[in-house]
Amino acid sequence: MYRKVLVVVSISQIFGGAGLAAGITVGALLAQQMLGNDTFAGVPAALFTLGSAGAALIVGRLSQRYGRRTGLATGFIVGGLGSIGIVFAAVLNSVILLFASLLVYGAGTATNLQARYAGTDLANQKQRATAISITMVMTTFGAVAGPNLVDVMGGIALFIGVPALAGPFILSAIAYILAGLVLFIMLRPDPLVIANKIAVYNQENEYEIDLDSIDKTLNKRGLTIGATVMVLTQIVMVAIMTMTPVHMGNQGHGLSEVGIVIGFHIGAMYLPSLITGVLVDKIGRIAMSIASGITLLFAGLLAALAPSDSVVLLVIALSLLGLGWNFGLISGTAQVVDSTMPATRAKTQGTLDVFIALAGASGGALSGMVVANTSFTTLSLGGGLLSLVLIPVVIWSRRS
Repeated sequence: MYRKVLVVVSISQIFGGAGLAAGITVGALLAQQMLGNDTFAGVPAALFTLGSAGAALIVGRLSQRYGRRTGLATGFIVGGLGSIGIVFAAVLNSVILLFASLLVYGAGTATNLQARYAGTDLANQKQRATAISITMVMTTFGAVAGPNLVDVMGGIALFIGVPALAGPFILSAIAYILAGLVLFIMLRPDPLVIANKIAVYNQENEYEIDLDSIDKTLNKRGLTIGATVMVLTQIVMVAIMTMTPVHMGNQGHGLSEVGIVIGFHIGAMYLPSLITGVLVDKIGRIAMSIASGITLLFAGLLAALAPSDSVVLLVIALSLLGLGWNFGLISGTAQVVDSTMPATRAKTQGTLDVFIALAGASGGALSGMVVANTSFTTLSLGGGLLSLVLIPVVIWSRRS
């Protein structure tokens, strides 16, 4: 059953990754085109990330009550409806409809992240990070393909009378809805329901564990550290990633070059997951959290210092940015799973993902303002330095 769950979730993540890539690649450019300036170019990332915060809470609670299948399928399909709304907003040139649809589109982003938990429901402690990494690495196939289909989808959009920058959201709508249908049809039996039954059986018949006697202090500490690692990495990653397409556009780079840079970035976010998961399980959550902070620091420094006409250096910088996020997300997620019980796991995970989404929304919203009033260099340096906060946090956890 553990293997079956991983296969089903992995298939859905291929589609989910393609849906996720649209907003990352052209969301800021679409807002820039419709609003006419850079100041609010970070608003789309902030809105769909803010929408993902509310969706994370709802998906988590739906999953806790009805199982992963219902929660995840609902989240993906709602995200697909948001993508359709963005296409109509572009056709009608309606900023209000665009902003409202971006909030709904965020449901797909939240669900794409929450799906990583489904693979851990039936995993033991030494399999959890690996299970997370398997589902995340499958996201790579869709997430890398998405940005590289920007020009193709733009051409299709123009052919049917839709603005070119809305084209990737057509792909997003199809991909999210397919991801939801795969989960709804194939994720049977539900892994979280089975995990709950196993926990109850172990309590009543084998181990006679009193849940109230569990060391709640240890669990709270693990949740705090895991959440802090994921929140900080999300702020840094979203802030720099959001403004990279705008920065490149201002320097004269075309959509195809933006697609290449973002494609490498998203690939680095997910593709190293198989190795990262093994490292987190083998050498520990704390060591990989520190590695996340150091990698993000180098990403920020390189993005700040790279010449504006160097696509190669931007590719390397954004790849390091994705890799640092990957280290932080998997190590932080593993700590959260270690610190929760099946009876409350999905609800707790959904609540923590709200904070992660809010952190990303803050990073996305502030990034446009920082660049408009200073520069992309200042934003990148600030993000790199902020990532260093991870190191004292994890050292504190080890001392505790």
